[in-house]
Amino acid sequence: MGLGGCIILIAVGAILTFATDWHMEGVNLDLVGIILMLVGLIGVATFSGIAKRRRVVVPPPTTTVIEEERHHHHRDGYSDGYGV
Repeated sequence: MGLGGCIILIAVGAILTFATDWHMEGVNLDLVGIILMLVGLIGVATFSGIAKRRRVVVPPPTTTVIEEERHHHHRDGYSDGYGV
């Protein structure tokens, strides 16, 4: 159940609790509405906690590149290796 389903549960629960005056024998619609709202709120809290963990961006570790200076030995009078 995603975030939309949780919001629908909260809305249906609120409608049953606050906007209706139906009376059914053996069923307390106010209590059913409160239970639906609580389940919806728990779902929203769980969903937001999971979504928050997914959004954490961990920067990749940076590596330091150390360039070594290489000493070229002068052979045959060519210092750059191209023979010019």
